Amino acid sequence: MQKTYLAKKSDVKRSWYILDATDKVLGRLAAQAAKVLRGKHKPIFTPHIDCGDGVIVVNASRVKVTGRKLTQKVYRRYSGYPGGLKEVYLGEMLKRKPTHVVKLAIQRMLPGGPLGRDLLKKLKVYAQDTHPHTSCKPIVLEVK
Repeated sequence: MQKTYLAKKSDVKRSWYILDATDKVLGRLAAQAAKVLRGKHKPIFTPHIDCGDGVIVVNASRVKVTGRKLTQKVYRRYSGYPGGLKEVYLGEMLKRKPTHVVKLAIQRMLPGGPLGRDLLKKLKVYAQDTHPHTSCKPIVLEVK
């Protein structure tokens, strides 16, 4: 009988990937980034272990969305107080904080809880094409 391989933290070899968001659809970009962060592209993927790699997203301000999402998609947050519901449309959010839009899209594709929070620490998002992580020699990843 064959046994299922379960990776240990010591088995994981990490690297960094760079994703260029220029003219890429937000959801497809986020799905690709979440897959790499989670480690599903590796043969040693184990669901309860952080075996993914780091992701650097550049040009977040140039990301595209399809359909009427710019005027219909709403980001809501609630302070807990009466009248504390804040609503911001995607078009306005892309102008103000494009990195936050991309980060939220990727975060919502990751699991909740401690594992998801650990995965999110390996995500770096930048609005322009410059980033300070050139010393880690990131691998360029193409979004389909």
